[in-house]
Amino acid sequence: MDNNEPKDKYALVTGAAKGIGKASALELAKLGSNVVINYNSSQEEAEKTVHEIKKLGVKSMSVQADVGNLDQVNFMIKKINDELGQINILVNNAGIIDDGLMLRMSDEAWERVINTNLNGTFYCTRAVLRGMVRNRWGRIINIGSVVGERGNPGQANYTASKAGIIGFTKALSKEVATRNITVNTVNPGYVETDTTAVLTEQQTSHWLSVIPQGKFGEADDIAHMVIFLAQEKAKYITGQVICVDGGMAV
Repeated sequence: MDNNEPKDKYALVTGAAKGIGKASALELAKLGSNVVINYNSSQEEAEKTVHEIKKLGVKSMSVQADVGNLDQVNFMIKKINDELGQINILVNNAGIIDDGLMLRMSDEAWERVINTNLNGTFYCTRAVLRGMVRNRWGRIINIGSVVGERGNPGQANYTASKAGIIGFTKALSKEVATRNITVNTVNPGYVETDTTAVLTEQQTSHWLSVIPQGKFGEADDIAHMVIFLAQEKAKYITGQVICVDGGMAV
């Protein structure tokens, strides 16, 4: 196998205890990557994911950190470097929502979502980037959202954070392109996760009506795009925003 394939590389997936993050972590492990599972509060689920990954014959560990907290991110990366290895593949998946109409949105709701979704992407990327530059190889895959391009009422904070990730992706991709580091964003549409599980029947019906395929996606649908971008066959793809949404953003 090519030395630049994910096999034997070290991947960090943030917010990977469940959902899209977990699916992406498992798929990377199947390719032979050693995978670090970051979580904030879902410790039990994170440990179960680590157990599943180790059964695939690769190394894995879980590390608790709020990615919106710079000190915690720096501690996490140091712990990974000391105990496992230097990160070659970063999947910035951790994200939260705190919805509300703008007139009623609190400062806390705005700051919490921006801190986790956008600042967290920045903190984690900066923390691993120097090693990627030194090694002249890296994959940075950000998980955005179709609302970062379309907007969505009641989600000004979430939409702003995901739109920011798109701009971040485009700028950084140009900075590191000559170092064999690719930076891309995958924009999921509505995917069957804990987030969509709380939708009312009326909300579910509405969103299904605007998805040409007429169904929600699955976490694996996103994970398959993530692992494609992590492989050497995707080496000439960078600075891109790829929607995996059943046609919703068309």
